[in-house]
Amino acid sequence: LSLMCYVSVGSPAEPLVEFMINRGMEVVEEYEPLRYPHATKIFVNGVWVGIHQDPKHLVSQVLDTRRKSYLQYEVSLVREIRDQEFKIFSDAGRVMRPVFTVQQEDDPETGIEKGHLVLTKDLVNKLAKEQAEPPEDPSEKIGWEGLIRAGAVEYLDAEEEETSMICMTPEDLELYRLQKAGIALDDDNGDDLNKRLKTKTNPTTHMYTHCEIHPSMILGICASIIPFPDHNQVRILSQDLSGHLLIASLSPRVTPINL
Repeated sequence: LSLMCYVSVGSPAEPLVEFMINRGMEVVEEYEPLRYPHATKIFVNGVWVGIHQDPKHLVSQVLDTRRKSYLQYEVSLVREIRDQEFKIFSDAGRVMRPVFTVQQEDDPETGIEKGHLVLTKDLVNKLAKEQAEPPEDPSEKIGWEGLIRAGAVEYLDAEEEETSMICMTPEDLELYRLQKAGIALDDDNGDDLNKRLKTKTNPTTHMYTHCEIHPSMILGICASIIPFPDHNQVRILSQDLSGHLLIASLSPRVTPINL
């Protein structure tokens, strides 16, 4: 498990189904395959509930609803374009982890441009001021919950992470934007032996959807205590497995007795 992992506690799915019905979803009982052969199937917690003719618009509406905190932040949205399926999970027991969100379209209300983090400097300054001078009214506190309500942080489970494009640092996101704008990037050939190793930006990447809070947050407890984890992967894997083996060997063992 990663350092910031969270296990979902579950939330009711009926309000979400009603929301999608009001947005043009046709329930599965009224579905005619010959009439809509290319419609996208919608699944909620593994149950086929309906179909929709414009899945891109529906997914954007549901995603916007989650980012505005009208939906529980632990609800996962997975669109499988190849299989023509839209899967929604709100059940308990899913392991999730938080990441920063990247703006997918220009937002005239907030002024955030496409390809930038939803987390702005203004929000960071408010958090720093709040840390130095806590507000007297608890309702005015931003905190971690405020970042979730602002849509700056999202929780992804294993299913949704498979359909997301996550960059390691905001610096990598900036390099990606410059490359997409056609600006030539100068290769840094410095002699700094302690600089972090970075992979080159993939020019075929269409758009990043999220950004890691910190690269070390993808690691677990055993791997995170290993120094220089981005320098020698074989050494890290061997030490991580040894740590897990040590933890397992210290756990109590019970030998069954056959009567």
